[in-house]
Amino acid sequence: MIQSMTGFGKSVTQLPAKKITVEIKSLNSKNLDVNARIPSQYREKELQLRNTISKSLTRGKIDFSLFVEITGEETTASVNPGVVKKYIQQLKNIVDGDETELLKMAVRMPDALSTAREEIDETEFKAIEDAVIEALEEINDFRSAEGKALEKDLKLRVENIDRLLQEVIEIDPERVEAVRERLKKGVADLKENVDENRFEQELVYYIEKFDITEEKVRLENHLEYFKESINSEDSNGRKLGFISQEMGREINTIGSKSNFAPMQQLVVQMKDELEKIKEQLLNVL
Repeated sequence: MIQSMTGFGKSVTQLPAKKITVEIKSLNSKNLDVNARIPSQYREKELQLRNTISKSLTRGKIDFSLFVEITGEETTASVNPGVVKKYIQQLKNIVDGDETELLKMAVRMPDALSTAREEIDETEFKAIEDAVIEALEEINDFRSAEGKALEKDLKLRVENIDRLLQEVIEIDPERVEAVRERLKKGVADLKENVDENRFEQELVYYIEKFDITEEKVRLENHLEYFKESINSEDSNGRKLGFISQEMGREINTIGSKSNFAPMQQLVVQMKDELEKIKEQLLNVL
């Protein structure tokens, strides 16, 4: 079962004095690229959080955001009375004014407030980890749901290519005969006498160069392998991408060898379906 690389997960946890919000968003990318936005006091735990994310999300451009909002009376900031008084005294020397207004100005000055470095509480961090895991579960559910839609579309495109290939196989004898008749007419237009046996030998050799039997067999095998890979338990967009490249090679070769307008029209339709497959695969995990 395939998964999309696009997804979103969110978890909100309320602690006695803090509200923890975790948001994880993912977009398609060749590799895993995690961009973390977390409060400075939790920076020492960033690597641990990144490891948790990388174990769950193997590919994609990941935006991870951690918001911690204080909802109680707890605070790590305190006023420096001596510094504030000094500022007020200096301001009085400059201008006469109401002490309340001078106080408002003083507390905005540098060092008027001091913030103690808060140590990370292990219980609190455990709650953060649980919130991250919950958001990861949600984003993986989102990816799986998106993957089902992608899987349905990919299977449809593969079936369309398979159907077009069967039409190519059906008209192949007609194509060979048309090439044969075109060559005979070309020789007849030259109004030259030719050795019929030699001409038939050259004709067979020429037509063999345009034989597409191997390409048809290989393309059928690639289509079958693609279907098997979609239905496998793991999601491997890279593998499906490699198979689609091989499919493209066979379709292009059939087109270059066809030399027959009705077959070339079918090849163009196969190429169109394959391009749609490749576009979808860019977003497959």
